[in-house]
Amino acid sequence: MLTKKDLTLYELILLNAVLQSAEKSARVAYFLLLGGYFGLHRFYLKRIRSGMAQLFLFIDAILLYFASVVSRTSNYTLASLILCILSGCALMAWVFVDLFLLPGMIRSYNDAVKNEILAAIAHHRRMEQLAGRSIPDLDE
Repeated sequence: MLTKKDLTLYELILLNAVLQSAEKSARVAYFLLLGGYFGLHRFYLKRIRSGMAQLFLFIDAILLYFASVVSRTSNYTLASLILCILSGCALMAWVFVDLFLLPGMIRSYNDAVKNEILAAIAHHRRMEQLAGRSIPDLDE
């Protein structure tokens, strides 16, 4: 696997240009965490399943709240209100934990993007060598 140290000047410029447009920003992720009850920060970092789970918990809590308000029977009202509170607390705890997990999630995503780009550069190098063409900075 290639590292940044193995790259030619052209490849390094290419890597940095692509990374700059593909990397996820910590500022944007934390801003989206403000809407964390919708799982927006997880969708931003391409963590679709957990984003959907957070969105589901939010919708579940809202529906249970409205069910408890609209319900005419006290048993159903109490049960749906308790479930609403449990869903809301679980979601609130998850979003609070995400506050501390977010830097690692961002770093992980950005490292994965960098590794994909490095793999593409390595593949390009192999194709150039198979075609018999030399890579300019490597010949020096």
